[in-house]
Amino acid sequence: MTPKKETTPSFGEALTEVEAILARLEADEIDIDDLSAEVKRAVTLVDACRDKLHKTELEVKAFVEGLGQVDDSAAPGGD
Repeated sequence: MTPKKETTPSFGEALTEVEAILARLEADEIDIDDLSAEVKRAVTLVDACRDKLHKTELEVKAFVEGLGQVDDSAAPGGD
């Protein structure tokens, strides 16, 4: 049998999974034997969300800065 390849969830999927883990923690639905693994998974997902937010922030800043750089020859009256 081929091992299942773990894929990185989207931001929304990761956030949903973290919320589900937190809900199970608050409701005392997680067995003590699984607690460490669940908390570790939540931390991994939160780190992935932070990384995605940071990367997106940098991309948006670069895009906005690019908008501020206007080619004078393409501007009206820029002969």
